[in-house]
Amino acid sequence: MFDLTNQTAVVTGGNRGIGLGYARGLAKSGASVAIWSRSPERNQVAVDQLTALGADAFAAACDVTDPNSVNEALASTLEHFGAVHALFANAGTSGRMAFPDFDLEDWNDLFDVNVVGTLLPAQSVARHMIERGEGGSIAVTSSIGASHGLPVAPHYSASKAAQIGLVKALAVKLAKHNIRVNAICPGFVATELTEPEQTNEAFQTAIKQRVPLRRWGTPEDFEGLAVYLASGHSAFVTGAELVIDGGYSAF
Repeated sequence: MFDLTNQTAVVTGGNRGIGLGYARGLAKSGASVAIWSRSPERNQVAVDQLTALGADAFAAACDVTDPNSVNEALASTLEHFGAVHALFANAGTSGRMAFPDFDLEDWNDLFDVNVVGTLLPAQSVARHMIERGEGGSIAVTSSIGASHGLPVAPHYSASKAAQIGLVKALAVKLAKHNIRVNAICPGFVATELTEPEQTNEAFQTAIKQRVPLRRWGTPEDFEGLAVYLASGHSAFVTGAELVIDGGYSAF
């Protein structure tokens, strides 16, 4: 059902952008929500917003690239809520990278956040779900950049493709535990991460001409999808790439 009362969801990077969109949708449907992100100040702002919606909300300062930090975040979340039923592995970063003249450190730093930062929360929460024996849902925020090459950000495209591969492998591996694993692939969404592109008039025009719905996405566009993936209505959905891009990929 779409009523998520008595369900707890973790959202990494959930204090802004698409992650906060997930969190708000989950909160509106009755779920308890744990925000894992590095900034205690931003986390508290998000918790206040979710609490105002009537949710039981909690935040843990967490570096998703550090296994100890991730395990500590899960422990504190379980102490607060008792169980985790859904994980939205959303924390990520972006940026430009020249090719072939690039700095390997930039490549490694981005992969650390986008790929390792997906793997570690999935590993920690999956262990908990397996121990509970009641199944669960894991959703990973990838990107249409995984299949639409971004010439100014090859490291980003590669990292998002790696997430898709991880999702498919985990979907098969965890199916016997009734744990569903899916990828959410946003298109161009108006968030803090995309502010430089939003203020580029030429880029704005080019994107809107390519998007049949003639607008950028918003974090609110991801609220319902989060509820669907956390709910029993998606019980037969696993290993999927759910594209949310206003028709960009279809044009």
